[in-house]
Amino acid sequence: MTDRSALGAHLTYYRELGVAGVTKDPAWRRREGDAPGTAAESAPTGGPAPDDLEAVRADIGDCTRCKLHGLGRSQIVFGVGNPQADLLFVGEAPGADEDAQGVPFVGRAGQLLTKIIEAIGLQRDDVYIANVIKCRPPGNRNPEPDEVATCEPFLFRQIDLVQPRVIVALGTFAAHTLLRTDVPISKLRGRFHSYRGTQLMPTFHPAYLLRSPERKRDVWDDMKLVRGLLSETAEAP
Repeated sequence: MTDRSALGAHLTYYRELGVAGVTKDPAWRRREGDAPGTAAESAPTGGPAPDDLEAVRADIGDCTRCKLHGLGRSQIVFGVGNPQADLLFVGEAPGADEDAQGVPFVGRAGQLLTKIIEAIGLQRDDVYIANVIKCRPPGNRNPEPDEVATCEPFLFRQIDLVQPRVIVALGTFAAHTLLRTDVPISKLRGRFHSYRGTQLMPTFHPAYLLRSPERKRDVWDDMKLVRGLLSETAEAP
């Protein structure tokens, strides 16, 4: 795809979301203590060091703690992004593309997630992305309760180390796992939920949007709330 075609595809996607414009103003992306005019990608003071997450990854190792290791997974898919991100996305589990590359959200749904991130003025490198489960379930089935119980402590450690200002739970499974509820995601989305000392926004999974593009506007509405909260906390004294 040429650069011009790629730009056209991005603009078409933003129009579908109802995006009226974007801003390059970095003010809402600053952390507390950053000097005015310092973008979020500049080295922040304090916070967890990247090797903290590396230690969690080392603890996982070539995991054999649950049955997924013997059901066709190729490798662990740990997490990717800024270890001091203000915004953290949590999905369900790796798919085939993620299992092959060892990186979460790199398939078609991942490409859509990248566009969603860019629509609120960020890049993938600005955020942190992880899944509840670090191994691909066979046939992309939902993770089973014993698999979740075994793997979710590693996700909790990731969240606690990154210390995001906002978590976005992508899809029903992630939202239900994190919030310990079975309320439909259509009722959970659109508002923040307190979670592990931060605010969590459930929204539809990008894979669902590929099947139901009419719900893209709902996700855009959710992400505008996320952007607004990030802006408020960045400007707080």
